[in-house]
Amino acid sequence: MIIAYNEDGISKEREATAAEKKIILDTQADAAIAKAAEIAEGQAKATAKAALLSKLGITAEEAKLLLS
Repeated sequence: MIIAYNEDGISKEREATAAEKKIILDTQADAAIAKAAEIAEGQAKATAKAALLSKLGITAEEAKLLLS
């Protein structure tokens, strides 16, 4: 894994240390987990909204009219 950085206005690259690689991989895994949770939450809200609209017997557009 290559790390790119700028030192005194000069672009440089070096191989990441084992500790740096672990930090990078752990951070990427944490981000992927957070993104999956965010997507699942959005899907759950959309499903709940659709179920409520269906129960009320109205469309999303009709609900917007009621709330405006």
